[in-house]
Amino acid sequence: MLQNAVVIGSGVMGRGIAYVCAVGGFDVQLVDVKEEQLNNAKKEIDSIFSKAVSRGKLSPEIAQNAQGRLNYSANLSAAVSAADLVIEAVPENIEIKRAVFEELDRSAPSHCVLATNTSTMSPTEIGSFTSRPEKVIAMHFFNPVHRMPLVEIVRGHETDDETVELAKQAAEKMGKETVTVNEFPGFVTSRISAMIGNEAFYMLQEGVGTPEDIDKAIKLGLNFPMGPFELGDLVGLDTRLNNLNYLHKTLGEKYRPAPLLVKYVKAGRLGRKSGKGVYDYTKDKSEVKK
Repeated sequence: MLQNAVVIGSGVMGRGIAYVCAVGGFDVQLVDVKEEQLNNAKKEIDSIFSKAVSRGKLSPEIAQNAQGRLNYSANLSAAVSAADLVIEAVPENIEIKRAVFEELDRSAPSHCVLATNTSTMSPTEIGSFTSRPEKVIAMHFFNPVHRMPLVEIVRGHETDDETVELAKQAAEKMGKETVTVNEFPGFVTSRISAMIGNEAFYMLQEGVGTPEDIDKAIKLGLNFPMGPFELGDLVGLDTRLNNLNYLHKTLGEKYRPAPLLVKYVKAGRLGRKSGKGVYDYTKDKSEVKK
C-alpha cells in the first residue's frame, strides 16, 4: 500500500494534488525549488481547507489531521528518499521533466511509482529518462483538483500492470474516479479540450461572436459546465498554447494554434493567473477586449 507521497511543483496543479493526497490519508511533501512559491502554496492550501470546513465538506478534525500530514520542502532528493509515490507537476517542458525524472531515478526507492501529471506529453518518453520505465506512468489530474472527480491514467509502452494498479489505487484513495488509456498524444481529454478551445479562438478571431456569447452557447447548447474561454483562462492560455503546439507537432494541422491565441500569450494575457486573458479579471468581466 502506498503511503508516503511527494508532489513536485507547487503551482496550481501541484497545490491541488498535494491537498487531495493529504485528505486521502497520504503523508505528503510538496516540493518546489522556490521558497516563496512554497509559502504561497501553503497559504492557498490552508484556505482550501478552511473553505472545506466552513462548507461542511470536511470535519474540523479531518482537516486538522490532513494538514498535519502535509509538509513543504525545497530539497527534492531528500523528500523523495522514502517515497512510495511521486507525482510530478512541473511546467509542460520536456527538459524540465527530464531533469526531474533523472533526479528521481537517482534518489527515489526502487519500488516507488513515478507519475507525471502531464496533460499531453509521452509517459514513454518521460520513462526513458530513468532506468525503470516500468514504474513510470501519467496521472492526469484536472483543475481545480479538489473539485474535479477524474484522474486519467495513461500507461507508457514500458509501464507494467502493477504500476497501473497502484496508480489507480492511489487515485481512488484520493476520492477520484479513474479511466485507464493507452498512450497517444493528448490522451482522451486534452485532445478534445484543446480542439474545442482552439476552435473558439478561431471563431473569436473571425468575429463569429463575443467571448461571452460563445461561452454561453457552449454551456447552454452543449451542456458544458464551463465555456472554452472561461476554461482557457482558468487553465492558463500559455498552458493551452503549449499543449496545442505539442499536438500540432505530433498530430498535425488540425491542432495548429489560432493566431489570436498566440497573440494573447505574447501580450502576457495568460488568464486568471496574470489578471487578464480573454476576460479582464482586474475589472468587471463585461469589459472584454479582443
